[in-house]
Amino acid sequence: MYIELKRNRFRSVCVVGLGYIGLPTAATLAASGIIVKGYDVSRDIVEELNAGRAHFAEPDLDMLVRGAVDSGRLEAFHEPHPADAFIITVPTPIQDDKSPDMSYVEAATRAIAPVLTAGDLVILESTSPLGTTDRLSDIVREERPDLVLDGKLAISLAYCPERILPGQMVRELVENDRIVGGVTSFAAENARELYMTFVRGEIFETDAKTAEMVKLIENAYRDVNIAFANEVANISEKHGLSPWEAIQLANRHPRVNILNPGPGVGGHCIAVDPWFLISQNREETGLMAQARAINDGRPGSVLAKVRAAAEATGSQKVACLGLAFKPNVDDLRESPAVEIAASLADAGFEVRAVEPYVNALPAQLEGRDNLQLVSFEEAIEQSEIVLLLVGHAPFADTGGLLEGKAVIDAVGLWEKRNKAA
Repeated sequence: MYIELKRNRFRSVCVVGLGYIGLPTAATLAASGIIVKGYDVSRDIVEELNAGRAHFAEPDLDMLVRGAVDSGRLEAFHEPHPADAFIITVPTPIQDDKSPDMSYVEAATRAIAPVLTAGDLVILESTSPLGTTDRLSDIVREERPDLVLDGKLAISLAYCPERILPGQMVRELVENDRIVGGVTSFAAENARELYMTFVRGEIFETDAKTAEMVKLIENAYRDVNIAFANEVANISEKHGLSPWEAIQLANRHPRVNILNPGPGVGGHCIAVDPWFLISQNREETGLMAQARAINDGRPGSVLAKVRAAAEATGSQKVACLGLAFKPNVDDLRESPAVEIAASLADAGFEVRAVEPYVNALPAQLEGRDNLQLVSFEEAIEQSEIVLLLVGHAPFADTGGLLEGKAVIDAVGLWEKRNKAA
């Protein structure tokens, strides 16, 4: 099906989508000496990058982007440019029915098709259902029949899942092991050579569908383990026990390592990726589907605690500490904290939200007169109920502000600190 054409080396790469994965990837490639042509449909993102600035907060990313732009090796555009390789890192959200929305990936593939030439390498990094990389082959054949020679496609296609953590993106992009799955073994080898230019971890070759599977089961595995911790929390709270103390003591067993429970699961990976498998394999994914139900149900248990505290105090003034999906980042995607704050406001509570890593409320929380973004001290002073939703470092020391307040610690930050003391 494919003509085995290969570049002598990768002199240029076009990164398609300059978001949470694409931007650090583009900057890292440029730092390794490759000419990078970033492409994004957002004019704001393109302008920010060309000014040498990252459009989201991430340790060391601003410095990396500024250096890459100043060196002349990184530039952003509103349309794709020809290159030796293309890396697609566009969003793949889930729809209301929990099925994946692959329109961004398909649109990105159609966008780069006019500038492809024989021998180019196209790598998909976006989280995708099984078989997506093969679908890209069909799209290229539709858009560029001139690249089909004697029935064979004259480009390489591969899938390489990203596996970097917000807050540690720049380091993990280089140090983590990578999986490269080719539509052909030649394509996998070709993709491996590109990643070798900047990855210090090991690089393992496989087929494209296996690589797609690897990405999905990695995050489904984590979701199932979090669900176990959250189920332990549900049981503990029903019996008036501390889930964090019970888990801490259980983890003294040499072969037990239970995670910490919380108010739910957020971020664009763990809360989303299992659905890519569930939606395609309903009969085979009972455990994954139940884990999703448990984790999606945790915000409801937090809301029940707030309602009980309101009844006990006679007040509906609540301080919601934290809106991000995890500690010490500004990433609010799929955040259960945002869902909880919105639900409280919609139920008539006076909500004072605190998020030290953002300067404005996200769109999901705007337009409510009874929900404001305020400082840590102001939120606690103006509220009788204090709800800790994210274990941000700035929240660790309360300085005695909690005295006389009804406190709900949904992440165990203060409880674990107090027991340690």
